[in-house]
Amino acid sequence: MKKILVLHTGGTIAMQENEHGAVQPNVINPLYSTIESLSTIASVIVDDYLNLPSPHMTPSLMIDLARRLKERVKEDQLDGIVVTHGTDTLEETAYLLDLILDWDIPVIITGAMRSSNELGADGPHNLIASVRVAASDDAKGKGVLVVLNDEIHTAKNVTKTHSSNIATFQSPQYGPIGIVTKRGVFFHHTLSKRDCHPVTQLTKKVALLKTYAGMDDTIIEAVAATHIDGLVIEAFGQGNVPPTIMPALKTLIARNIPVVLVSRCFNGVVQDTYAYEGGGRTLKEIGVIFTNGLNGQKARLKLMAVLEQSADHSIIQELFYK
Repeated sequence: MKKILVLHTGGTIAMQENEHGAVQPNVINPLYSTIESLSTIASVIVDDYLNLPSPHMTPSLMIDLARRLKERVKEDQLDGIVVTHGTDTLEETAYLLDLILDWDIPVIITGAMRSSNELGADGPHNLIASVRVAASDDAKGKGVLVVLNDEIHTAKNVTKTHSSNIATFQSPQYGPIGIVTKRGVFFHHTLSKRDCHPVTQLTKKVALLKTYAGMDDTIIEAVAATHIDGLVIEAFGQGNVPPTIMPALKTLIARNIPVVLVSRCFNGVVQDTYAYEGGGRTLKEIGVIFTNGLNGQKARLKLMAVLEQSADHSIIQELFYK
């Protein structure tokens, strides 16, 4: 029987709704009653590592979590890992773990949209499905996976798409790579390649800004004054920005501060198509770094990781095309 670690970090999956309808952390994790029913699937070890609402999660805590997982794998000779997590920042933790954990052991991140005592609570089912995936031989070598609502998604492509629906986690443009059924765990495709940056710390300060109609350079100048090491811009469409922010972007690049471009659309990639001022082609010409489909929050984490390895903009650009 496979040995699976279930490590808790908190979130709605570990919370309860009180008599006033407010959802809040619970002292005793309500998932313990579900853990007992997993004995027919795997030999489960539980680690009550954190009990945080996911908006309290930080990149530093994510690095500590990766370190904890490495320690547990070494100590316990694990066959797989399930991490329970709040859904607000779940995709960010999953993606950063995917970047820095260079191994074939299945790591599954799961959570819940409804607290443990709400009608139709989805946490117990998501936990059971995740343990089944973690114990599957077919899950090996696929990087960090996100399992909710009987769907299996890659950490790179999954994102939260609805504020409250239990089917919130989707992979726009690509879809899930597998499903969980009563009969078993089935994968129907996988990523063609993995992108790994096994850093042990994140010391760089990277900001994330979304473009909007009429945006000027004052907000970029204000953010730059906080001594950032990098900036991610969520641009319009294929990768275009208001012309009024071009001077500020040029100033950042001249100071050797990388500016990374993503689209605020959740489908498609940024491209150097339009040649007007602020268009993708003019951004490319001044040295803005283009991405290959990442959303803003994930591009920020990747830039933080990449900057631990190199400050060369040409190297950073090559890494962001992966």
